[in-house]
Amino acid sequence: MSRILVVTSSAPFVRGGHMVIAEETVAALRRAGHEAEIFQTPTNRFGRQFDAYEATRLTDVSEGADGRPIDQILTMRYPAFALRHPKHVCWLTHTMREYYDLWDSIMQGFGRKGRLKETIRRYFIHRLDRRLLTRNVTRLYTISRTVTDRLQHFIGVPSTVLHPPAPARNYRCEAYEPYIFAVSRLHVLKRMDLLIEAMALTKERSFRAVIAGEGEDEARLRGLIRERGLEGRVELLGPLSEEAKLEHYARCRAVYFAPRNEDYGFVTLEAMSSGKAVLTAADSGGPTEQVEPGATGWILEPEARAFAEALDRVAGDKDLAERMGRGGLAYAARHSWDAVAPSLVL
Repeated sequence: MSRILVVTSSAPFVRGGHMVIAEETVAALRRAGHEAEIFQTPTNRFGRQFDAYEATRLTDVSEGADGRPIDQILTMRYPAFALRHPKHVCWLTHTMREYYDLWDSIMQGFGRKGRLKETIRRYFIHRLDRRLLTRNVTRLYTISRTVTDRLQHFIGVPSTVLHPPAPARNYRCEAYEPYIFAVSRLHVLKRMDLLIEAMALTKERSFRAVIAGEGEDEARLRGLIRERGLEGRVELLGPLSEEAKLEHYARCRAVYFAPRNEDYGFVTLEAMSSGKAVLTAADSGGPTEQVEPGATGWILEPEARAFAEALDRVAGDKDLAERMGRGGLAYAARHSWDAVAPSLVL
């Protein structure tokens, strides 16, 4: 069996889905008999990325502190894939999206001089990523078709999709109560405002929306709820414990998850693992790869009216929600970490 270093990068005080993937991967590798540990590389603030790439490249991961060799590394995120090792699998969660699919929106905040500077930086980051992902990596996977297509489109790098299963949790289905559940960081890209606007258009006024999470978009969302007169029907819960989140998955009627061009998103499989249908959008990226329209949920145009109509169907037809929930449960059951782990070992 091998000693495998699972490597991701993370900014201070931030815990993203990539860390969950790293933790679940380590657990699966250990169950398979390997020695595995998580190692974090730095991510510098916007404009200082090359320092992070260089610091990562210069980090020695040939052996552990005990002097024993590390047999393989498994990297997951920029700039972790700059690490050098003869056996290097990359299971890419994403490159630095500001220089890829988020480029146009990011550039709206820059003046002419700033745009020129960032355009030059973007050019060299694309060249660097292309070189690292083709010459520095033995085998390249991505977590979704969305990330694979992004790599091919922007830098011409082919890769293989390997979807992560849902995190190992106590998922269960206890009821189909009359509310839609949404959980995510409250950020404009997560589009909780789309759910709020849809709730303002629904005909079934007793149906509620419960939104969990915290983030920079919270004040705007609370203002939108007040403006639309939805104080009694849309609730912002703030951050939830893991058990409280699982309780809502267990009792809601369906789950809303319609971010803009998401890399992957665990919410989809967590909802399905709880026997719940998922409402997502046609431009949501990763979630659309797992939702089967009419069988496990809805893939809708990212418009309030389309979501309002689907919410009315969920509200008025509990049997439909249950049937789709059973379909999602069957889909989730076909995915396990123990089945994924062997693909990640050289």
